[in-house]
Amino acid sequence: MSQAYAIEIAGVWKVFGDKAHQAVADIRQNQVSKKEVLEKYNCVIGVADANMQINPGEVFCIMGLSGSGKSTLVRHINRLLEPTEGSVIVNGEDIMSMGPTQLRTFRNEHIAMVFQNFALMPHRSVLDNVALPLEIRGVSKNHRMEVAERTLEMVELSGWGNKYAHELSGGMQQRVGLARALAADPEILLMDEPFSALDPLIRRQLQSEFMALAANMNKTTVFITHDLDEAVRIGDRIAIMRDGMVVQTGTPEEIVMNPADDYVAEFVAGISRLKVVKAHAVMQPIDQFESQHGALGAGANEFLESAHLGDLITAAISSDEAAAIIDGTGKRIGAVTRADLLRTVIEGTETS
Repeated sequence: MSQAYAIEIAGVWKVFGDKAHQAVADIRQNQVSKKEVLEKYNCVIGVADANMQINPGEVFCIMGLSGSGKSTLVRHINRLLEPTEGSVIVNGEDIMSMGPTQLRTFRNEHIAMVFQNFALMPHRSVLDNVALPLEIRGVSKNHRMEVAERTLEMVELSGWGNKYAHELSGGMQQRVGLARALAADPEILLMDEPFSALDPLIRRQLQSEFMALAANMNKTTVFITHDLDEAVRIGDRIAIMRDGMVVQTGTPEEIVMNPADDYVAEFVAGISRLKVVKAHAVMQPIDQFESQHGALGAGANEFLESAHLGDLITAAISSDEAAAIIDGTGKRIGAVTRADLLRTVIEGTETS
């Protein structure tokens, strides 16, 4: 089994109904539709032949509209749902081969989940809620309380440990849910639309806090969302699902610049490219540029190839000269003109 990836999902199908295996066989042989599967077998397709490889430490977003299969798929990673067919490998372990006791232990020690509805226990204090995974693990009370206090500090809830869920705002309750997941120190975090029930300002604040935590803790995170803006903001890569199928997987920039089909193109039409598209995607190779325009001046503005489109546009306002794009060693590898920038912005408008 490969351990190059934190999570490997291969050929996973989830079909709900008593004739699920017959339905999958018919889909493969005859390409029957979702509607035909329902009519012929009284089965519902939740996930259809999903394949994903998620890297260690990556924030991997799975997004799609309601009913696309994203929440169904993520529940296969900790085997809350059994796939009709396919394999799921987590940290090199085939979780499909685990018995009930081994699976419970694996979940408790390696995987944590954060839910949309917070799922806090109302009769337990904030501190006791956070310490719950360690209590299940049999950790001594003193140690688990120490860990819980430290974790609450990480999510900026120091001093709230003796309160109860009903005494906290929605945003604070979600921080408690995140702290509870982090207290167990899992390698894998599964987050199922954790911020979607919150108002926009609190949601954006928690996104920022989560991004900072993710960068510091280096947890492999699978983040479910129906909001492309959220996925683009926090995801290292994004998988877009429709009707149980994975339509496209790529970096936010790849998906915005090169949508796989009309469905994805419609999704990304309203996304501003300014904070998504980077210099390397719009630059002309330095040799090509200089053969047409001559050498770039020594005083030209220089930007790393990872610079965002918005930074390039800001510089272009005050300078007619093309910007030089450099790699990590400082070598000039490309150039970006005002025309390049305008073309990229125009192609990214909803009217394109």
